[in-house]
Amino acid sequence: MANTRSYSAKGPSQRQLRVGELIRRTLSEILARGDVHDPVLNDMSITVGEVSVSVDLKVATVYVMPLMGGATVEQAIAALAKNAWELRKRVSAEMTLRHSPELRFRPDDTFDRLEEARRLFADPKVQADIAKPDDADSADKPAGAAE
Repeated sequence: MANTRSYSAKGPSQRQLRVGELIRRTLSEILARGDVHDPVLNDMSITVGEVSVSVDLKVATVYVMPLMGGATVEQAIAALAKNAWELRKRVSAEMTLRHSPELRFRPDDTFDRLEEARRLFADPKVQADIAKPDDADSADKPAGAAE
């Protein structure tokens, strides 16, 4: 009987995670070395935060962020997209995959989400709720209620 399960509903498979991490490391090294012959791209310091790979491993979405304020996110993504073919070629030369995945570049909003979480935790209402002892939660339950 054929295995017809799809892992996309449950999250990425171990293979997708491994390939994504391998692409992330390889692409980071290529950008750090300045292997691409584009002065605009080589003048930028870009961090690759995460790479998510499609189920068939043919499309890799690369989440990037420029460092040190040298360029905006839009400028970095435009420079990467302009050189996507050469980056794809170099990534595939350093990896041993049957198919070289298409690289799609997106802004990495991890830092924005982290800042939003910090802002929420600094809210006085949230601080008061965190400081409330756990026994106060049980006072809200009717007597004899099972947990």
